[in-house]
Amino acid sequence: MKTHLSVNINKIATIRNSRGGNIPNVVEAAIRIQGFGADGITVHPRPDGRHICVNDVYDLKKVITTEFNIEGNPTEKFIQLITDVVPDQVTLVPDAHDAITSNQGWDTVTHKAFLTDVVKEFKKYGIRVSIFVDPVIKMVEAAAETGADRIELYTEPYASAYPLDPQKAVAPYVEAANVAQRCGLGVNAGHDLNLQNLRYLKQNIPFLAEVSIGHALISDALYLGLENTVKAYKACLQDS
Repeated sequence: MKTHLSVNINKIATIRNSRGGNIPNVVEAAIRIQGFGADGITVHPRPDGRHICVNDVYDLKKVITTEFNIEGNPTEKFIQLITDVVPDQVTLVPDAHDAITSNQGWDTVTHKAFLTDVVKEFKKYGIRVSIFVDPVIKMVEAAAETGADRIELYTEPYASAYPLDPQKAVAPYVEAANVAQRCGLGVNAGHDLNLQNLRYLKQNIPFLAEVSIGHALISDALYLGLENTVKAYKACLQDS
């Protein structure tokens, strides 16, 4: 099964915002990244607008020819943005308003009713819905009960443990992915995936539908160039 690479361009917006103006241009970056072979573009607008801002989301919608994935906490403003833009996929992430980066998955048991309502609203617009979860079986099962189409496995613990014991690091993710598949959910993954650990994750979860990668990919591009970096990440996802 082909695993899609969706490139998160938040960090490109961070560089732009550090100086003001429009250099680098996130719309041009998205166009080029797609041209270099990425299967999609991901953005995660946050309330403080410290990287991708709301206007970027509207501008990007006009140029995305692959797949547009928008991540975020489904506040009232976020829900309005999603129903205005109608991306291909929305990934629900339980971020606090001041979170530096996503650092945990949903408690889908506690918040099942809320998530069910949000999923139902987005699916009215034909938007695929993914829920960001830790590799915990009961959280995966409850995510399936919300009516979501996919889960996105939060992979920071995998990335942290990988250098010491890859097999132990990936085991809970394989189990969670297998449960998700049995529940009828597609499986995405994201957070701290890089050129060192990505291939192993794909080898162990061959039916992985999509990975969303930003920080590591944009950082690698400083050394390798953006085109070479996109191609290198795509190569990690080729069936072995």
